Amino acid sequence: MEILSRGAGANMNEHTHISEILARLHGAYPTGFAIALHVKFTSPKYLFQSYDTEWIDTYSRLGLVIHDPTVRWGFDNTGTQRWSGLASDDPNSVLPRAAEHGLRYGFTVSQLTDGSRTVASFARGDREATDAEIAAAAADVAQLHALTLTLETLTPADHALLKQMSIYLTRG
Repeated sequence: MEILSRGAGANMNEHTHISEILARLHGAYPTGFAIALHVKFTSPKYLFQSYDTEWIDTYSRLGLVIHDPTVRWGFDNTGTQRWSGLASDDPNSVLPRAAEHGLRYGFTVSQLTDGSRTVASFARGDREATDAEIAAAAADVAQLHALTLTLETLTPADHALLKQMSIYLTRG
């Protein structure tokens, strides 16, 4: 499935790879994900989200990003971490709130390359991800990080196609 069309500043190959990766992640994590690519200060160059809009709205309305242990871990570390390993560092109960919206099991991937940080979280409602699934998602995040490093913008058609898959894009 191709999500992205050819746009200014990117070749078709980059868009095709981005498309394939997002489609694969969307299929593997239907409960949702958030991928913040190339975060500078607190703003990502691209933010792909496929969580249910009710959770996205609740998360935004309550300003949970500043209390989210997955975000805090992602800024302080590199590698991968299951959410279950962060439960003791969640005084504002962000993870139990996420579970109320079906995000019961998840993990976070964080990478820092050449001063550019990418943080991504993936959720399931049915079970913990396996080590192999986490490694595959981390490899996909690394590819997205590399592919979008020099990508300047996505076209309006790209945005529309992402929205059709219930993948929301902010910025870019």
